[in-house]
Amino acid sequence: MKKDIQLTTSDQHSLNAYEHAPTNALAGLVVLQEIFGVNPHIRQVCDKFAAQGYHVISPALFDRVERNISLGYEPEDMQRGLNIRAKISPEKTLSDVIAAAEHLPYDKIGIVGYCWGGSLSWRAATETKLFSAASCWYGAMIPSLLDHPPHCPVQMHFGELDHSIPLDAIDKIRQAYKDNNGVDIYVYKNAEHGFGCQARSSFNSEAYELAQQRTLDLFAKNL
Repeated sequence: MKKDIQLTTSDQHSLNAYEHAPTNALAGLVVLQEIFGVNPHIRQVCDKFAAQGYHVISPALFDRVERNISLGYEPEDMQRGLNIRAKISPEKTLSDVIAAAEHLPYDKIGIVGYCWGGSLSWRAATETKLFSAASCWYGAMIPSLLDHPPHCPVQMHFGELDHSIPLDAIDKIRQAYKDNNGVDIYVYKNAEHGFGCQARSSFNSEAYELAQQRTLDLFAKNL
């Protein structure tokens, strides 16, 4: 069943979320948006994971500033998304993510995020103990969030040609976790930022298919 629901956080903030709960799901999954809101693409991402048997929820992280945000991928959409994101503290956003996880009635919960959501997935894996696996797609803030080890297995997926996440930044992550076998870092040749989004001009089907399969394998093993 697919529906829009309401969540309440620990600070009594009410936010929307998109939920897709297939029959007989065995594990939960939190899907975190890009800076474009819980738009049709993110809903489609949720539906694809639900088709794999996961009870999926995607919290509307922009609701603290403006509700019902669903943006496209034009430059003006990107600027609007960046402006909204700048108005929300990381701590508030993390509490929204926690509320989504606590809504799911499972012992094992995974998390996957894209762009802004990729960075937030990493924060959720390092700053909470709610998740059993995390997949972080092109999270540009991850290199500045290396103070804490993750509490679950983590995958990171980066594009070789992503100008917002240069290769030396990825090397910084590798160095920080070179002795941590729970962090797997993948760099996809000829892939740009947003390579996993079919609605963007940077979509790379080969990179997407491989990163998606690796993500599914991670969840199959740990959830």
